[in-house]
Amino acid sequence: MGLLTDPNCEQGKLTKALMKYYNLVCVLFYLAGIVCFLALASREINVNTYFSENALLPGLVKSEFRDDSLARRFYTELQDEMKKYDNSLPYPWLLAKFQQLGLDTYTHNFSLTSVLGKSQKFTGKNVYGILRAPRAASTESLILSVPYRPPTSPHLTTAPSIAILLAFANFAVKEKYWAKDIIFLITEHEQLGMQAWLEAYHDVQCGSDGILARGDLEGRAGVIQAAINLELHTDKIAHIDVKIEGLNGQLPNLDLFNLVTKICTKEGVYNTFKMRDNKEFRSFYKDWAHSMNTLLAMVTSQATGIPDGNHGLFHRFGIEALTIEGYPYNGKGNNWKVEFLIMGRILEGVFRSLNNLLEKFHQSFFFYLLPSSNRYVSIGHYFPSIAAIAGVLYLRACAKWCKLQKKVTTVTKEEDDEQNQKEVQIIDAHKRVQNVFFNKEKLEELKNSFKNDMKLCYSCPKKEKSQIGDVILIFFITHFIGIILMNSPKYMVEIGDYYNIPKERSIFYGYNLISCFLLVIPVFVSFRKNSKAMAVLNVIALLELGTLLICVAMNNFSLALLTGILYTPFALLINNSNTKLMSTVQRIFWLLVHPCLVLTLVVLINTSFLFSNETFQEIFYRGINATQQALVYGIVDSMIYGNWLFNIVTAIFLPNWLCFWILTFSPTQDSEEKDKLKLE
Repeated sequence: MGLLTDPNCEQGKLTKALMKYYNLVCVLFYLAGIVCFLALASREINVNTYFSENALLPGLVKSEFRDDSLARRFYTELQDEMKKYDNSLPYPWLLAKFQQLGLDTYTHNFSLTSVLGKSQKFTGKNVYGILRAPRAASTESLILSVPYRPPTSPHLTTAPSIAILLAFANFAVKEKYWAKDIIFLITEHEQLGMQAWLEAYHDVQCGSDGILARGDLEGRAGVIQAAINLELHTDKIAHIDVKIEGLNGQLPNLDLFNLVTKICTKEGVYNTFKMRDNKEFRSFYKDWAHSMNTLLAMVTSQATGIPDGNHGLFHRFGIEALTIEGYPYNGKGNNWKVEFLIMGRILEGVFRSLNNLLEKFHQSFFFYLLPSSNRYVSIGHYFPSIAAIAGVLYLRACAKWCKLQKKVTTVTKEEDDEQNQKEVQIIDAHKRVQNVFFNKEKLEELKNSFKNDMKLCYSCPKKEKSQIGDVILIFFITHFIGIILMNSPKYMVEIGDYYNIPKERSIFYGYNLISCFLLVIPVFVSFRKNSKAMAVLNVIALLELGTLLICVAMNNFSLALLTGILYTPFALLINNSNTKLMSTVQRIFWLLVHPCLVLTLVVLINTSFLFSNETFQEIFYRGINATQQALVYGIVDSMIYGNWLFNIVTAIFLPNWLCFWILTFSPTQDSEEKDKLKLE
């Protein structure tokens, strides 16, 4: 530690080696991080899933569910009832069914004030029934939820899910072994209704003030331990896909995922993860490629921080949850149909296992990656990859700091003697100049020596100020700008409303316009020609980016990994260049990874894959519109659900990008030599 604090401390062999080979070491560490991640798909690294909690095994016993005919009747009645409610929840029918089954039945009203733009109010209603545990005192509970989708919804119907929910409730009411309450919940408006219900149940507010009015609940059960969200799109299912990604990249306990997949396998149901089945190939490469595709599908989905189902909103409350989604036959898997009888048995097995839990999930992993539904990668195996990539930034910062300290301590004893001798010469020159002014007769004689003495008087080099205070000030100013950008969408929308511009365009063009203005910040940086001050700023920016990657990886590894892979090489390229041409190249490369440009490029690439048959112009305009909507959705998610992806990008990552942008204007070696010539 003395090396980082005491400039007089001698550098050891390790430090000297680091300063000499740090470029090579950084490249090796970066490549090692990528190789570590690619190796995760190998069966030599990942392992088979298993039950860590033996209390979950009772669900694997013989099933007793036989109410499939009742489920079909509910399904037929619900389809007729949905025709009367084109765009709302048929809550009178649902309330009546819950009451007929003997459940404690309640409704939950909530409202949403428009997040952006003109003030508008939207209302919604949830319906839920509670089966009180006959063998306990309502201290713990489980949830079976279904998002209701009216006939006008653009999404696939969930009417079969409601039918099997009611049939399973009828089955559960007759059983006496329940030790936990079971809440049967049907929500309106997709995730919005679920978020309002959870906030009301726990009496908290997760989003911004004055947006989501969660309302009050008339009835409650015990502490919620686990939840299953059901989305069946047909009454005859070909395969089941299990979804686990939650808000901000959170995941449920691995035991819950294992439980659902094992019971599906026990009942002979073809199940997938990320719509990909489990295949084993004799060829190592084919097996690795298949697992890597599944792993990348999970990484790209988790990195967005957006839940892929209503289950994703439970995780922040310490509730383990996942979604079981049933699809009709689409050419994959077996063509035989899974009807209500099998689905009822799956629900019975899952809830009987959860009912047997004596404590919360804690035995298995909460941080993992899945290359398939029967194999997993633990945090101990995948975290070294992001640690190596972030370590590159720390190594570069350390090397920069050591080089900076070396420049400070390079003055030798001989240079000190020379400096002292020069100071004596300057004093003598001052005396001779004064004598010349007071004795004009000798002016002609001393004309030549006078010129030399004047040059010597003004040849004393001015010490370069450290300007550390200015560096810290610029660092805080850039982050203050980020905070302003984080809170600016509503003002952009107000300006757009004044000129009758849609909010999507107002926000998109507003951020792009501000980004263009921010590109001139280096002009106002006073120390941009001070190489030492710019080196200090470089160290701070590298440390911040590395710390950001590590902190984000603790909760959302996928987001940190993708960010690190993309930005680390470009951050390493930014350095004091030899020529102005290299500085220009650095600026161009760093502009290519501006957050707004990266978002646009990612959406355009995704659009080109989804609509490959369209022309380039059509894809471009479709991609720009999709980018505008994605930006608005990110802002809305942050204000309603508490998704922190938008906040992190604007408040932390964009200011860090600005710091590196300022560094691209560091003085080149040519400019430093010219400055020395001017002084001479």
